[in-house]
Amino acid sequence: MKKLLILHGALGGAAQFEGLTAQLKENFDVAVMNFEGHGGRPSEKAFSIELFAENVKEELRNRDWSETAVFGYSMGGYVALKLAALEPGRITSILTLGTKFAWSPEIAAKETAMLNPDKIEEKVPKFAQALAQLHAPLNWKEMMQKTADLMRNLGDNPELTSEDFAAITIPVTLLLGSEDTMVSEEETLAVQQQIPGSRFTKMEGWQHPIERVNTAELAEKIQSVFA
Repeated sequence: MKKLLILHGALGGAAQFEGLTAQLKENFDVAVMNFEGHGGRPSEKAFSIELFAENVKEELRNRDWSETAVFGYSMGGYVALKLAALEPGRITSILTLGTKFAWSPEIAAKETAMLNPDKIEEKVPKFAQALAQLHAPLNWKEMMQKTADLMRNLGDNPELTSEDFAAITIPVTLLLGSEDTMVSEEETLAVQQQIPGSRFTKMEGWQHPIERVNTAELAEKIQSVFA
């Protein structure tokens, strides 16, 4: 049975994908992992794409998985592509969904402006409660601040370069929801053109938040890509 590892996005965690893994387990040996500092997994380190790529390498070593397909949602897709560029052969194929590739100081400032823990707790208490539950017993506010620092660093120095994209030799499919307001088709197509043999697919009606993506439709798409 083909091995499939699922990577969550920024502010996310493995628990968000329980419904998806339930639909995939008949066709895949499927696993979901938490990056350091997420989903209750402790970390004293600053967040970075390189750190999370190391987390993936560790997960694959611990599972003794040598040939693995990876589905990366949002930031998880960025991490998967970075690992594929750094260490060819560890991952056999990648599917991303809603991964943001265009980073600049201005874009980072716009994204991090929404990551104010105190304001979120005041204005969107249900979201704050969901984050607290997803990341317990960790401090979700600290996790959010570390995520903001990661985004600012990406704005100053994007961790995926044109050289990285050109070095990726495995099959890659980039998915983007037609209603995604965080990631543009332009930036996704620009990356697709730099990764040899990669494909781009627009998913009609899909939005960026993973909670608003139809689980059955996503499972079907993953199966068709990795079949």
